[in-house]
Amino acid sequence: MSALAHDGTAVLGRHLQRIRRAPAILVMTQTMPIVFLLFFGYVFGSALAMPGADYRSFLVPGMLVATAANGIMTGMFQAAQDSHRGVMDRFRTLPMSRAAVPLGQALADLVTSAAGLVPLILVALAMGWRIEGAALEAVGAFGLLLLFRFAATWVGILLGLASKSEEAAGQLGSATFMLPLLSNAYIPVEGMPGWLRTVAEWNPISAVTTAVRELFGNASVPADAAWPVTHPVAGALLWSLALIALCAPLAVRRYARG
Repeated sequence: MSALAHDGTAVLGRHLQRIRRAPAILVMTQTMPIVFLLFFGYVFGSALAMPGADYRSFLVPGMLVATAANGIMTGMFQAAQDSHRGVMDRFRTLPMSRAAVPLGQALADLVTSAAGLVPLILVALAMGWRIEGAALEAVGAFGLLLLFRFAATWVGILLGLASKSEEAAGQLGSATFMLPLLSNAYIPVEGMPGWLRTVAEWNPISAVTTAVRELFGNASVPADAAWPVTHPVAGALLWSLALIALCAPLAVRRYARG
């Protein structure tokens, strides 16, 4: 365990140094959620009327969760890049824990995504969004966001290690943009066709979004939805922990096998 902590910290530092040397990547990944928030908030917000709720209060938690789900894309890109450029081959020749390399990448992504929440929250507050729940519940909401980001990053690392090329990882990563659209992150799912609503409600993003809305006090929990949405906090925790429990060991095994 001490070897894993030591080696994982070293890999974490390597990824943070990598970001420092290429700040444009960090700026782009932190800027795009703000651009989408402004676009959806002012374009859709002026056209979409929601009974008993302000659309921007509904939107901001969904945008935070959609940004957390982008960990799939960033994890995939970085893992595929290191894998296909020989970086991980060099790591395998070193006397270090096999779990340290993917773990270090996941932790580095978690650190940068936590820092990226700050400007996004500030813009949301400037748009009029407010945390209407208790302070402890708000802390829980941020904890859920980071846990889900950590889980999404492990999914991305596994897919990146399994990709046949950087180009394939890029194409698959771009397709993950559709995942928040098939959820309740941006719009309510009540008006969707029955089969599509079922797909959206069993999307992990929907459970996490509903949990964050409830903890922030921005929207009530639907009473006639699927189980993960009617029990959002439990559903969000179960989805996140299940993704980590499934993808983390598979990613470590994939890395170790080469």
